[in-house]
Amino acid sequence: MFKIMTPREAVDLIKDGDCICVNSFLGIENPVEMHEAIYEKFKKKGSPSHLTMVSSAGFGLWDENKNAEGYIRDGAVDKLICGHFGAMYSTKKLVLEDRFEAYNLPLGCISHAIRAQAGGIPGALSKVGLDIFVDPRMEGPGINKISKDDSYVKHVKVDGEEFLYYQLPKINIALIKGTAADRKGNISFDDMYMSGDALSICQAAKANGGKVIVQVDKLVRKPTRPRNAIIPGCLVDAIVVVEQEPLGSGYEALTGSFEIPSGQWDMWVEIIERMTSAERHNSIVADIIGKRATKELKEDDIVNIGVGIPETVSKYAKESGLLNKVTLTVESGGVGGFPASGPVFGAMIGAASVYDMANQFDLYDNGGLDICFMGAIEVDKDGNVNAHKVPGAFAGIGGFANITAKTHTVVFCLSFTTKGLFVEENDGKISIVQEGKIPKFVDKVESISFSAKRALKNKQKVLYVTERCVFQLTKKGLKLIEVYPGIDKERDVLDQLPFSVVE
Repeated sequence: MFKIMTPREAVDLIKDGDCICVNSFLGIENPVEMHEAIYEKFKKKGSPSHLTMVSSAGFGLWDENKNAEGYIRDGAVDKLICGHFGAMYSTKKLVLEDRFEAYNLPLGCISHAIRAQAGGIPGALSKVGLDIFVDPRMEGPGINKISKDDSYVKHVKVDGEEFLYYQLPKINIALIKGTAADRKGNISFDDMYMSGDALSICQAAKANGGKVIVQVDKLVRKPTRPRNAIIPGCLVDAIVVVEQEPLGSGYEALTGSFEIPSGQWDMWVEIIERMTSAERHNSIVADIIGKRATKELKEDDIVNIGVGIPETVSKYAKESGLLNKVTLTVESGGVGGFPASGPVFGAMIGAASVYDMANQFDLYDNGGLDICFMGAIEVDKDGNVNAHKVPGAFAGIGGFANITAKTHTVVFCLSFTTKGLFVEENDGKISIVQEGKIPKFVDKVESISFSAKRALKNKQKVLYVTERCVFQLTKKGLKLIEVYPGIDKERDVLDQLPFSVVE
């Protein structure tokens, strides 16, 4: 039977050595007050300590002094397993200093492994991750020198087929943020941007004999409609009520509190950007890339658009009238709206449906996307892509590996060079005024996020769209299929490459 508790009381349910699974998505839906209570107790008593933290999409507030950053920095955590570390500013620096073990697995594979635990199964099989960094035959999921546990990802064969088998430590503490608890302890997510892995995390914790702690904004007398009760009260041990300040209409636009027609998406994007202090960057390079990449879109496509340069695809899809004729999706579970970006990435404006994250990755993993537009740090001569790691820094693979693994058409959107690249466009002609100092097409990538070999085996169409040309993946390597007007093919393209391409 659940109990209403204060954050301090609920923290007493967490013991030294526990494995906590957090249902957050980067900077959204974090149970902030519970994280603060953990830190306060740790500072006073040195407990809970030796924690393992698991999160599909990672957790943080884009601030190194908030959320879980304090108790992670001060030594309460021994091990961290996340799909993405981007919102954890302090933590991702400490990882590279070997302060604790840290493992990076594809977001969807963590989500599916959590769901497997919920069903009493130790792990989840997936073809996602084969031949990229997480594959134990390559680098494995360990990020730093002390992260050597090889139990989380194994290469296996079932009926003669290759898979990766993803396992997580046994989750025994569920840490969840919800909207409301009714008098029976049922938890609704009406004012939340997503439900993520909430139900699976709770079921896994209970299956492992653990505790479920849910922070909510309010208590309600009248039971919610059964379909809206994501977590049944019988699974809940502690309900922590922390009243929230009114969100304001900008944030409510992301919760589905009112209908937003597609014609108003731009207006709400601007409102949300002002509220979150996010900046929209105008770039000739990004515009050229986005405009060309958009030509690959077709009516009725189911789509995922990555952050950064790929976001310009939505701008030109709107101009061409295609935005209303395709279905956009986001990793956290949203379908049929317009993905928000910046600090509220994971939320969606005007979503038609928001379901559990594991179900979204079922769609991605089974080839349910028609096309995706993704960024890239590096591309090598074979067509492999590094999108998660640079020397001395990392953010994590996130949903990238799942999204690109079986999508029918994969469009990488990247500049040809970076750091100083300056481009002009006049009357439809492109000129490279100043070349960037760092090439993005290299002989061999630092780490593989996307396997060209696997894509060829899956018969995927793969394009690499830049501000000056377009390459396509073939069995013989990269093929130069398009050079834009104004670009000198030899000087601006071929002479800049450290390898030969098919022409």
